[in-house]
Amino acid sequence: MASRSPTLDELRRYAIARSLFKPQTLPGAIRTLGFVQADPMRAPARAQDLILRLRVRDYRAGDLERRYERLGIEEDAFVNYGFVSREMLALLHPRTPRRPWDAATTERAREVLAFVRERGAVHPREVSEAFAHHGRVAGYWGGELNASTRLLDAMHHHGWLRVCRRESGTRVYAPVAHPEQDASPAARMARAEALVDRIVALYAPLPAPSLGYLVTLLRYGAPQLAAEARAVAKAAPSRYGHAVVDGTTWFWPVAESPASRRHQPHNGVRLLAPFDPVVWDRRRFEMLWGWAYRFEAYVPAPKRTMGHYALPVLWGEQMVGWANLRVERGRLQHALGFVAGRPPRDAGFRRALGDELARFEAFLGSAA
Repeated sequence: MASRSPTLDELRRYAIARSLFKPQTLPGAIRTLGFVQADPMRAPARAQDLILRLRVRDYRAGDLERRYERLGIEEDAFVNYGFVSREMLALLHPRTPRRPWDAATTERAREVLAFVRERGAVHPREVSEAFAHHGRVAGYWGGELNASTRLLDAMHHHGWLRVCRRESGTRVYAPVAHPEQDASPAARMARAEALVDRIVALYAPLPAPSLGYLVTLLRYGAPQLAAEARAVAKAAPSRYGHAVVDGTTWFWPVAESPASRRHQPHNGVRLLAPFDPVVWDRRRFEMLWGWAYRFEAYVPAPKRTMGHYALPVLWGEQMVGWANLRVERGRLQHALGFVAGRPPRDAGFRRALGDELARFEAFLGSAA
């Protein structure tokens, strides 16, 4: 723990420096992060690619999907859906789902599992063609999903299947059997501690209410450890570094010091994904930068204030506004908004923004 309480400026600097670390290899970046949130929306690239491009040397959109089978990672649920290491996967399973299947669904799942085991790996289309699962069910966001796809997704969440690869963005499934875990109270608590430690490491510095909220989200990835995770959060002051800053208790890994002088601001511009660890906690964002960022992809167009998929614009250690990007006729187009109502009056900002847009075009590759 730091010898003195950090200031809000130091917390801001620390939040940026520890998350936007020096770019490294793709496996190294994934190990450092522990979890990379995924989202299917491409605007103009998927969230997982936008997160990794700032942390991986020479990263190109789609590299994660192209190299997935060789990386030793898994698609699965943590506090949200995304990519986790095999070590973290072992902490999440065997998962006890919050909503058990009824007898009819269990029987259908067993039939599909036998089919997948026989084939080795299956595309949802193959299941649809082989079984009479052609009804349609409501999707998570108000759309519709093929019933077979929905069942495969549920089997994946229940731990019966794993995603072995993707084909044009569609999950291809293979059978999996997660080993049994030590069910003793001490072992269960140790797994919960490891998962909450991972939350703190990924999103620190965390205001106390945000830590509590993230721990409740573990009901998605590890519902069987919900009670233990709440106990870990309750004991956070004895487990993590912490301080009260401007009336709010903040937490971070105990071995780190937010007040360290080595957390120096980067002088460039970086365009951040809506689900980037620096941005994800909207409460923390507003506390550190003094304005409310909103993700408006699901907001009706006339009611949007920032745009369909606004990327926060980080310049040095200040969030100066947001950018909406799109590719038209092979060229990257951008539209900017600024908290102050106008761009910073600094030639350094214009140069840094131009450099970042050039990096973004290189990241998109042939898509731009």
